[in-house]
Amino acid sequence: MHQIRVHAVHMGHPVAGDVADGGVRIILTDSAAVWYAGLPFRPMPPRIHRRIGVIRKCLARWGAFRQDRTDRYCVGCGEFYVRGGKAPDSQTRPGWTTRSGWPRPSDAYDMLEYTPEVARATADLQERVKDVIPSVEWPVVAPLIHAINELKKAKNAVILAHNYQTPDIYHCVADFVGDSLQLAIEAGKTDADIIVQAGVHFMAETSKLLSPDKTVLIPSLKAGCSLASSITGEDVRRMKQKYPGVPVVTYVNTSADVKAESDICCTSANAVNVVEAMGVDRVMLLPDEYLAKNVAALTDVEVIAWGGLCEVHERFTAEEIGRYRESTPGLVVLAHPECHPDVLADVDYAGSTSSMIRYVKEKRPSQVLMVTECSMSDNVAAETPDVEFIRPCNLCPHMKSITLQNILESLQEMRYEVTIPADVVKDARRAVQRMVDLGAEGRDFADGVEAEVTVENRASLGPVVGVSG
Repeated sequence: MHQIRVHAVHMGHPVAGDVADGGVRIILTDSAAVWYAGLPFRPMPPRIHRRIGVIRKCLARWGAFRQDRTDRYCVGCGEFYVRGGKAPDSQTRPGWTTRSGWPRPSDAYDMLEYTPEVARATADLQERVKDVIPSVEWPVVAPLIHAINELKKAKNAVILAHNYQTPDIYHCVADFVGDSLQLAIEAGKTDADIIVQAGVHFMAETSKLLSPDKTVLIPSLKAGCSLASSITGEDVRRMKQKYPGVPVVTYVNTSADVKAESDICCTSANAVNVVEAMGVDRVMLLPDEYLAKNVAALTDVEVIAWGGLCEVHERFTAEEIGRYRESTPGLVVLAHPECHPDVLADVDYAGSTSSMIRYVKEKRPSQVLMVTECSMSDNVAAETPDVEFIRPCNLCPHMKSITLQNILESLQEMRYEVTIPADVVKDARRAVQRMVDLGAEGRDFADGVEAEVTVENRASLGPVVGVSG
């Protein structure tokens, strides 16, 4: 029986235990070294122990497994790929192909090598990310980065990457980066034939709405969103029934069918401006409850909210921020408006992801804590090496389902294409385009005054009666 001893982490927390499957014994330990078949090889770098969540590539090519080995263990996805044994159901997942009945990486990935040519072609990119991607990891990611960038040219494709993507994607393969609003604008302007959305599904839908003639791909079907899944088009129709005539402003973090029921969309960057641009005394701002409350604190417009939350930002607390301030005097704290109002009350600046990035680049605080998805700190750190980032690491599992490997496979195999039902497209596109046309700069959410907000949910609403979109 083959045996592997490997340090493994799930969502940043060490786990230990034994797993026996397909004739292979996997021993998960907190050891600093990995062992294959009882033979030691390269120790895992300390940085991986600190933040193994960003190492999502299959480590089969990281000196750990030689080419003649038939077994593959991926620390990033936590799965063991074996040829010649029983394949567990968990191995047959999107992002991996099956040959002769056994899961394995694609042939193209198996053939990728870190050659002198690849090293030369990616040298400038390695220099760009040298402070956030250790040199020991570069031979793993560089062949993928090179292959993706070459394939983009061949297929006239662009990659749109959200600020929450990891540095290997954000700095090394993305053509455009930004928050949801910036990516939506770029999607509408590109002359590429193919758009690969390195983000989550609602972002890919938004790109398709604004570029209907383009092929839009999402590399992973797991790239959903807890906030987007909290509300449906039917929920919005029920809200419109309860509050007839009240304009509906929906956060761009929603599905196309929700957007189709809306008057206009918004992002965290322009939410206040959009609400006030409606020119009325009362609006519905859906579905993020905390964003709605934080917007209400900055405007005289009455806000009706939906009880949806972001699974990343809802975990931050004011008490946690206080502990960071105590341990790091002079710390500058920035937060995203999807956080609880109590968190925003204790920070120095609050705004969209792009607003926070701009703040760091312009202000250059000596030490900063960004209260948002933790990959963004890595991306900004690569561009501001003089700033020390204190990282309260909350990862978005949906964003982290996007990897260099499935981006490459998405381009190779033209999967997974995003389509939108014809009866949804027109109204959803109108709502998004209104948001884009309005534009608007980001606002500082940290200086608001608490306001009363009505929060609805499915239990508080009755059934739909004769309401159409």
